[in-house]
Amino acid sequence: MDQQPGNRGEIRHFLASRRAKITPAQVGLPTSTRRRVAGLRREEVAVLAGVSTEWYTRLEKGHIGGVSEDVLDAVARALRLDDDERTYLFDLARASRPKSRTPSRRRDVEVPARVQWLLDSMTLSSAFVRDGRTDVVAANPLARALYAPMFATGGRPNIARYIFLDPSARDFFVDWDAAGDATAALLRAEAGREPGDRALRELIGELSTLSPDFRGRWAEHDVLIRHDGVKRLRHPDVGDLELTFQSLDLPLSGRAVHNLVTYTAEPGTASEERLKVLASWAATQSRAAEPSRHASAD
Repeated sequence: MDQQPGNRGEIRHFLASRRAKITPAQVGLPTSTRRRVAGLRREEVAVLAGVSTEWYTRLEKGHIGGVSEDVLDAVARALRLDDDERTYLFDLARASRPKSRTPSRRRDVEVPARVQWLLDSMTLSSAFVRDGRTDVVAANPLARALYAPMFATGGRPNIARYIFLDPSARDFFVDWDAAGDATAALLRAEAGREPGDRALRELIGELSTLSPDFRGRWAEHDVLIRHDGVKRLRHPDVGDLELTFQSLDLPLSGRAVHNLVTYTAEPGTASEERLKVLASWAATQSRAAEPSRHASAD
């Protein structure tokens, strides 16, 4: 199926939303109280990028497939895109090229046993593997204990579904708004990389239909590729936790995006003690499950 019309819409809304966020004063242009648009006009972006107004207007309407990288770079600089937004713009351009109009359906990647061994060896850090759709495809016992409310939903855990569709997530994430913003932006970046991913489109459609909070964030066209920082959680068993999380690229295939995400606590803090309690519980439950696993194997 030809993905071009939908891709043009993504390009149009993304560029227009970035243009609306920049004031003339920020780029050294004269200001006027008679302006009728928020942010920059198209002709102003064109001047900053060194292209004609007609050319930039055509670009913003979604005709991006044949544009050179140098010109995309100039537009990215004119719009003051950050690294993630620039990558997203280039992904949209790549997906618009004729050879990409009918992408093959992406297959899910099996997580190798060695990756699970790595996760299980991290006994004092919560660790899991997340794909571009925010599916959790592998996890260690402490991750299952830390994210117990999400894993309790049944089936393959999906971070976006949990955040936007499970009411308990608002209690679990102390900074729920920040978690929602980041998750929607991660999915937006994945949509730019993989516009033909049917499962991703279905997920976005489900979230858009069922969650007004997701719909509002999706309309912002914010993009996030790397997500690191501090997260505050309110765990139902051990209470409040302030954890540092780190996301690392995990190259499981040449196409699908996977990240290894770890959560750790600062040494000597109350959060470390509570995380150790969870780790002890997780280890006990894991050992208790081992006989049944061995019996199944026999």
